[in-house]
Amino acid sequence: MKNNQHILVVEDEEHLATGIRYNLDAEGYRVTTVGDGPSALNVIEENPGGVDLVILDLMLPGMSGYAVCEALREADKDLPVLILSARTLAEDRARGFDVGANQHMTKPFDLDEFLSRIKNLLTLHSRRTERSDDSSAEITSFEFADAKINFETFEVIVAGEQVRMTSLEMSLLQYFIKHEGRVIPRSELMENVWGLPGNLSTRAPDQFIRRLRKTFEPNPAEPRHFLTIRDAGYRFVAELEES
Repeated sequence: MKNNQHILVVEDEEHLATGIRYNLDAEGYRVTTVGDGPSALNVIEENPGGVDLVILDLMLPGMSGYAVCEALREADKDLPVLILSARTLAEDRARGFDVGANQHMTKPFDLDEFLSRIKNLLTLHSRRTERSDDSSAEITSFEFADAKINFETFEVIVAGEQVRMTSLEMSLLQYFIKHEGRVIPRSELMENVWGLPGNLSTRAPDQFIRRLRKTFEPNPAEPRHFLTIRDAGYRFVAELEES
């Protein structure tokens, strides 16, 4: 059964690209495969808005997957990117998130989990697109403490200095702002920000919340805006309560 969702697979190992395409075809997706970064960027350029998700290898000939992801983010800040790589080091995963990837899977991978992540990413992206069509549902700018955030231009100013943030960091920040003051369970963040099953075991939320604290908290070791509520979740407080 075919649908209109178009997936771009950027993988230079032909046998793996063929296998991925076969399984995605079987799920009803439209699939384009390319073996290098420039070809991937050409597909995006020639099909503005026509690609719904990118599956991206890191070790590509000539142009790394990191560079490809950065270029993709410049062209489309919301396009879901799933990195699929043999690299297993924590710093490789962190760098992937730094350049704007939404998720990271390690080769070899479980097919059912792979297909589930794709489905969840596409569903989450579709919901965000629908919300963006309703301007009243979106927060376009916000200020707290000494920070000014513009979600339309991705401009973040903290204490008068411009700060660079990734698409995923901005999505997490916006979710906290929309639910200011409420304790948000970890599972809710997994489902609504990462597009992953809420019961999945991963340290991604902790890593990204540490980044928000490093960016916005005067003392990240003693956070006052991005709080961890033990055994419950996380809470964002814009205006500090008087002691």
